Amino acid sequence: MSKRTLINNAVQERDFFADVMDVVRQIPRGRVTSYGAIAKYLGAPRSSRMVGFCMNNAHTVRPKVPAHRVVNRIGLLTGKHHFGSPTAMEDLLKKEGVKVKDDQVVDFRKKFWDPTVELGF
Repeated sequence: MSKRTLINNAVQERDFFADVMDVVRQIPRGRVTSYGAIAKYLGAPRSSRMVGFCMNNAHTVRPKVPAHRVVNRIGLLTGKHHFGSPTAMEDLLKKEGVKVKDDQVVDFRKKFWDPTVELGF
């Protein structure tokens, strides 16, 4: 899906999938963000499901995309079934110092990385 935008009187193509991957690559180790926060940052606040679809295919993209750092709006590991094993997403997060209990990020608000704040809007 591409979107045309007018910048300085020039039409430019945008690739939503590539834009999502770019944002996810910028999430720091030990932090998480949500599908909705990414969608909002990209100017498509009602497209959190589309961000989820992008994350489903993140394993096919190079350079690598840390998709394990993207969770739902309350910190649940809703995308965990797209990893190699039922605990792979949690294991990757724990390796980065993110505590998870019952498939939910502990201290989600403290670990939350908001691209609109961190990357500017």
